[in-house]
Formats: sequence, structure tokens, C-alpha cells
Amino acid sequence: MKETPRFFICLLGLLAASLLIAGCMGSAPTATEGDTVKVHYTGTLSNGTTFDSSAGREPLEFTLGEGQVIPGFEDAVLGMAVGEEKTVTIPVDQAYGSYDEDLILVVPREMVPDEIAVVGISLYQPRGTIISVDDEVVMIDQNHPLAGEDLTFTITLVEIL
Repeated sequence: MKETPRFFICLLGLLAASLLIAGCMGSAPTATEGDTVKVHYTGTLSNGTTFDSSAGREPLEFTLGEGQVIPGFEDAVLGMAVGEEKTVTIPVDQAYGSYDEDLILVVPREMVPDEIAVVGISLYQPRGTIISVDDEVVMIDQNHPLAGEDLTFTITLVEIL
């Protein structure tokens, strides 16, 4: 009968000890529905343009499952561990939806005061952005500015509260 080398026995002992210690330490908690979380993020369009970022600001705080952020963003954060970073592309249907031509209002020019009848002005009642002004009508786009866009986010989970 051949003797088992001591090196082999020591190696098995170290492996067993490592597994035991790893099991006792447990894994880092992950974000689950109902958790309030803080994240840093950068959002970009498909052409690479950054449209929003928490860089230089406090992290975004929200509660998972409460609809406080777009569905795709929330889904991306679910299951993340503190300190984890991921990049996800969120399709239109999980972001701000498709662009809808029916959400363009055509308002008679005389109903819009001169001081706000300017292309690019954002309105709050009715909600939207003026996209066209002429002598007859003012056109107001009520789509979200990011409607129709796939959005890419790099997200870092900072804290689970």
C-alpha cells in the first residue's frame, strides 16, 4: 500500500478550512423588493450622449417595488450587492415608452401667450415642450423627452438602507 503524501493531506485540509470559512462568512446582502437603496448612475443614449448622471451629487435614493424609477432601472438594481457596478441597456418598453404622435397637441396661436410661445419652452399645463410656433398654431409635444429611446445605464449600488 502506497503512503499518501503529507503535502496532499495538508492541501485537502487547507481547502476544507477555506470552504468552511467562506460558508460561515455568508454572502453580501443583495437588494430586494421593498428595500430602500442608494445608487450612483450615468445614463446614456444609443449614440453615447450622456443624458443624466449622479456624478458630483448625492446618490439617487428610492424604494424598490414602489415605481419611483422606470421599470428597467428598478429591475437592474434588484439582486445587486453593495459595491457592485453593472451596465444595462433598458429597452423603450421598460423606459419611457414609444414615441406617440397622438401626444402632439395643436393649439390655436391666440390661446398661447406671446411670452411662452417659443420653441423649446417646457410647459407644465398642459405638460409638454413647444416644438413649433407659427401665425396660426402652436404645437406642443407631450411625449417624455426620452420616449422612443433605448437607455443605457451604468449603475453602482452604494447602500441598502
